[in-house]
Amino acid sequence: QFENIDITDLNALRKEHAAAWKAKGAPLTLTVFAIKAVVDTLKKHPIFNASLDEAAGQIVFKDYFHIGIAVDTEAGLMVPTLRDADKLSLFEIAAGLADLAVKARDRKLTKADMTGGTFTISNQGGIGGAHFTPVINLPESAILGIGRGSVQPAVIEGAIEPRLMMPIAISYDHRSIDAGAAARFTVDLANA
Repeated sequence: QFENIDITDLNALRKEHAAAWKAKGAPLTLTVFAIKAVVDTLKKHPIFNASLDEAAGQIVFKDYFHIGIAVDTEAGLMVPTLRDADKLSLFEIAAGLADLAVKARDRKLTKADMTGGTFTISNQGGIGGAHFTPVINLPESAILGIGRGSVQPAVIEGAIEPRLMMPIAISYDHRSIDAGAAARFTVDLANA
């Protein structure tokens, strides 16, 4: 499920506060905002925060939000988990992300750091490219892929304006999630 999200105003807000956050040791990235938006959207669409227990033939709904974050390292892609993201402030999310990224790049992640995720975000925007199809991190049911934003023309109140548009993709397990649910999830995420 693909979408382009207008992040012009969000990126301006991020840039306005980025230096102050960095000085406090927590980089304010778009991923920080994405985590907050994802958690809010997962609360509205709990099937995306669930897993399929194939042995029992059941869908297991989670009442916690442990967000996996794909980190590109010299040793390959690693996916540490930011636990209880729903209970964290934006600053705590930023600090937690920074800590996990350093641990991943230094190859100091523990098994506990790498397990228990309920939904994953893969942000390739820093590398480049637009839409891509991320692979679900089983036993999770879905994953969000974020591509590099680009300035594109958009019609705003009848006038064409340059807007920063960010491509996203949602991959989901069709055994538990259908296309209609994925479309509604994507629309709500875009509006979060």
